[in-house]
Amino acid sequence: MQHAILILAIACAAFVATMVGGLFAIALKDRLHLVLGFSAGAVIGVAFFDLMPEALQTGAVWGSRTIMLLCAAGFFLYTLIDRAVMLHTAGEGEHCHHNHTRGWMGAGSFSAHSFLDGFAIGIAFQASQAVGIVVAIAVLVHDFSDGLNTVNVVVRNGGDRRMALRWLVMDAAAPVLGAGASLLVNLPESSTALILALFSGFFLYIGASDLLPESHHAHPKLLTTIATLCGAATLLFATQVAG
Repeated sequence: MQHAILILAIACAAFVATMVGGLFAIALKDRLHLVLGFSAGAVIGVAFFDLMPEALQTGAVWGSRTIMLLCAAGFFLYTLIDRAVMLHTAGEGEHCHHNHTRGWMGAGSFSAHSFLDGFAIGIAFQASQAVGIVVAIAVLVHDFSDGLNTVNVVVRNGGDRRMALRWLVMDAAAPVLGAGASLLVNLPESSTALILALFSGFFLYIGASDLLPESHHAHPKLLTTIATLCGAATLLFATQVAG
């Protein structure tokens, strides 16, 4: 019972961290190119420094090749989905709808990742309290970036403030739902690794093919590149500290 209360309390803290990150992105709308640059580095950093290493470590039973193949599958699956959306709306005068569709695809991916974050907290506590605390620190540290990234991907693709806030609330609530779900099931660690590998491919595509080019296209300045490197460095530092 005490573990359940602790897990849900940490998940609520993740809710707050995600909301703060998203509101921070909205407040800096006039400096969106810098926020997008930071966000691109953070998204790519999540894939390289958090999801893939965790998938490789916890999914050793599958082998590193299988994990990396799933990462590639996630990247190209997201590519196919994104291109299908573009082809469906091309030439139909529905540019705004097309952007909104890409926006909710990206935001939905972040929300699913946040759900897995909360789920991972609960599963980690099933192993031991020490492992659970380490995983919780990692989740709390980068949930700020998750909120920021969710708002950015919606705004970047034509969403307004209201739509961004709706997706932000969904993303913030996702770890709470994931933590609650973890109390009801006992998922093998190796299966979680496969999901993490798939989502690492999703995030690589979102960061490298959407956020990164957009941040530099309108403002090809050194400061934008520095913001990207800072985003990646922040996630690297966070995962090193948490790990």
